[in-house]
Amino acid sequence: MPPDHLIYQIAFSSIRNLTPEFAKALLDRIGSEEHFFELTEAQLSAVLGFRNRLFSDSVRRKALEEARKEEPFVTNNSISAIYFLDDRYPKRLLECPDAPLMLYGLGDTDLNNARFVSIVGTRHATVYGNSFVEKLVDDLAAKLDEKLVIISGLAYGIDIAAHRAALKNGIPTIAVLAHGLNTIYPATHRSAAVDIVKTGGMLLSDYRSIDTIHRGNFLARNRIVAGLCDFLIVAESAIRGGALVTARLASGYNREVMALPGRISDKYSAGCNELISSNIAALITSADDLIAMSGWNVKEREGSQKELFVNLTPEEEAILDIMTDRGEVMINDLSARIDMPIHRLMGLLIDMEFRSLIAHIPGGRYHRL
Repeated sequence: MPPDHLIYQIAFSSIRNLTPEFAKALLDRIGSEEHFFELTEAQLSAVLGFRNRLFSDSVRRKALEEARKEEPFVTNNSISAIYFLDDRYPKRLLECPDAPLMLYGLGDTDLNNARFVSIVGTRHATVYGNSFVEKLVDDLAAKLDEKLVIISGLAYGIDIAAHRAALKNGIPTIAVLAHGLNTIYPATHRSAAVDIVKTGGMLLSDYRSIDTIHRGNFLARNRIVAGLCDFLIVAESAIRGGALVTARLASGYNREVMALPGRISDKYSAGCNELISSNIAALITSADDLIAMSGWNVKEREGSQKELFVNLTPEEEAILDIMTDRGEVMINDLSARIDMPIHRLMGLLIDMEFRSLIAHIPGGRYHRL
């Protein structure tokens, strides 16, 4: 891309309050980003049919000056400037009305062709939350026959646990930053950031290197964490935690939201319990819950091969007949219908699940595969 064209894209994307929909309509009317900056304020108002102070000569001149300073940083540091009209721009994010016009990425992750799971939570993660995140990512890596990407925000606590679990399993991970790519915050996670880029992941931000870091950035970046994913998992959160904001954003974007339940006395489970009780999030206790809800492909168990003709006991045939007839079925209902104690039925269901005859889904329900 010619440097001048990139400069105009950087400048145009920095104009405040431009949504992708409005920006595209604006460019359709004007013709190009270059033309947007070449026109005088009066000419621009005449073409658009309205006057906007954000399109004043002084605002556009400042945006262009700042873009000329930013372009060398982007070019000289091998940063991908991913514009909202580019094919590389994440299509999931483009569905969100408040998506940024430009993303700056360091790394080599395909932002479209994979299954994306965002994992968020408190900076004050407990052993319970950290252990859940590690096992969740371990099991997703072991069980899914899909290209998987883990997304989080590189913060203390749950975020860094998610990134490190992905790195351990050789899964690409995206760290969405609340500042430009000229720095890493917190600095203690710099080595993790380096590993993320080296192993096929990406550092991603909608902020330029010249932008000031302030508290509001961290909440604003949550819309990217929420919009990029297929599933958003809240591992631990206090009742007013930032992860709850991200979960509500994801729900508003029609993403699947799941939360890890905890004891009602635990401060950092209160937010998750609230998400579940208010039906914003489904309950998750393991990777199997996510896999069942997603319908994503799973790997065939090592050393096993599906039989063309499966030998079934009369009890197993009865269970499969019920599931064929009723679809999803609760274990209590199954117990009553085949007149089998729950403790014995549970062992039978586990064996059938291991043989890929049935699947367990959240809420104690089962269905036939």
